[in-house]
Amino acid sequence: MKTELLDRIQSPADLKSLDRRDLKQLADELRGFVLDSVSRTGGHLSSNLGTVELAIALHAVFDTPHDRIVWDVGHQSYPHKILTGRRAEMDRLRQAGGISGFPRRAESPYDAFGTAHSSTSISAALGMAVASRNAGIERRHIAVIGDGAMSAGMAFEAMNNAGVTPDVNLLVVLNDNDMSISPPVGALNRYLARLMSGRFYAAARNVGKAVLQRVPPMLELARRFEEHAKGMVTPATLFEELGFNYVGPIDGHDLDALMPTLQNLSVLPGPQFLHVVTRKGQGYKLAEADPVLYHGPGKFDPAVGIQQAKAPARRTFTQVFGQWLCDMAAQDDKLVGVTPAMREGSGMVEFEQRFPARYFDVGIAEQHAVTFAAGIACEAHKPVLAIYSTFLQRGYDQLVHDVALQNLDVTFALDRAGLVGADGATHAGNYDIAFLRCIPNMVVATPSDERETRLLLSTCYRYPGPASVRYPRGAGCGAEPGTALDDVPLGKGVVRRQGRRVAILGFGTLVQAALAAAENLDATVADMRFVKPLDQELVLSLAASHDALVTLEEGAIMGGAGSAVTEALNEAGITVPVLQLGLPDRFIDHGEQGSLLAGVGLDAKGIEASIRARYAALLEPSAQDGQAA
Repeated sequence: MKTELLDRIQSPADLKSLDRRDLKQLADELRGFVLDSVSRTGGHLSSNLGTVELAIALHAVFDTPHDRIVWDVGHQSYPHKILTGRRAEMDRLRQAGGISGFPRRAESPYDAFGTAHSSTSISAALGMAVASRNAGIERRHIAVIGDGAMSAGMAFEAMNNAGVTPDVNLLVVLNDNDMSISPPVGALNRYLARLMSGRFYAAARNVGKAVLQRVPPMLELARRFEEHAKGMVTPATLFEELGFNYVGPIDGHDLDALMPTLQNLSVLPGPQFLHVVTRKGQGYKLAEADPVLYHGPGKFDPAVGIQQAKAPARRTFTQVFGQWLCDMAAQDDKLVGVTPAMREGSGMVEFEQRFPARYFDVGIAEQHAVTFAAGIACEAHKPVLAIYSTFLQRGYDQLVHDVALQNLDVTFALDRAGLVGADGATHAGNYDIAFLRCIPNMVVATPSDERETRLLLSTCYRYPGPASVRYPRGAGCGAEPGTALDDVPLGKGVVRRQGRRVAILGFGTLVQAALAAAENLDATVADMRFVKPLDQELVLSLAASHDALVTLEEGAIMGGAGSAVTEALNEAGITVPVLQLGLPDRFIDHGEQGSLLAGVGLDAKGIEASIRARYAALLEPSAQDGQAA
């Protein structure tokens, strides 16, 4: 692949030395490199192919890293990473020891703010702008936000705040990549965008305001005339009302439009809003045709494209949930499915097709999703909210006040519980056990395999109150989930292996690793099924019949399932050694899921080693007893 110009770019300073006429070739080379790189490592593709020209224009016009660029979500920041000195590290993207798939402050001074969850860029950039103003530092602050992220209330909260902070240098770039380039994005609109972003227009606008200030009716008339004139060619009204000077929309792949418009905006004071239209998958026909398929692919051959994979031997937990949801909906017409923009990721495609009137995608708006589900539950319907564990964190207040406090019948299907692999710490679901079990009325279920997932989904769905079922990313051990909609007794666990001296109390899919470790330890293994309500009878029974206990969970140890067990023992006045195994008190970086679990001692070998290290005195006599027998 030819990279003649890209080879010369080690930093944005090198970019500025290029002739404007060379930037189109650079964009072609950069796009080709992104495609080639992601096809080798896996990662986000469609969104990054769409931001090539935008990344070039921003770094060519602004003085980064002195000027701050915040990439919302950040899964479209690969061109930015390549242009800011990380091209050679792209072959380790999202791999252990490699660079992140999202902006990260510790990784580069060009990553002004760490992102991965959506709709945070405007708030962060505004905070930076206020701090710079107060410190007397002259710099620009740019928030690049996708239109999907604009569906979240946080983005508008930030814009509302920015609109009453007129003395800060803030530019919001709306990367509109879900609509086609419509007729307004043409020669006339390019001219109008350049006109509206220019100094003459801004000066005339300010002078006009000053002159008409003494005649309020005329000022209001002029304001309305300008608003309506803009409205004939742009959707400006909303952003203007929020206090921004709106410019656009312009073609986000047209450097001849982007460069002069950004240069004009770079010298205008106050909140500015630039609307650019880009195309996901731009320049790669297969990704243009199916940007969802190419959103986050694994490794593939760009010349061939993503091939239809053979059906996996084992179902993923997401697929188990999706099938259960359809089966339960067919039986109960009160079931309603809700998701915050995660239809594919949460396994709801078939549900939407079969039950369109009962399917609701509320957009990237987790807080709204939770309260929306609460409202549905108020009217004798039974909402199932499919949401990633890490994203439920964003709706925590609503979970407490709007669902649990009113004891409403909402079922939370928590996908991506525990470590998630390549997406890293920002997407790991490590804290849901700890932050859910402390909430009154809440049920917290932790299925150990595919069959248990279906059973516990049915159990929690039939529970007349708030309940959650957490399950990890990827496939399980291969347990056949079946087609029945049976349930199990609420808050009751089961013993999977009877051993002696040491009992392992497993919560979730790590039960499989516990069973493997127990074979060498001759330990008892209990599948606890529920963190809340906890099976206290089983806990006390195991404590009475064993010399020591081990709790095991793929979640934070602090406040987690192990803490629930020790609290139960303390309440009963029972003293027995308890070893709590789980995720340590630190953020765990990206890498392959199995390797990450092994790295924190949560594979079978690590579990056995930890138990032997803690209970060596107990286990050694057990081995001798066995020989004597």
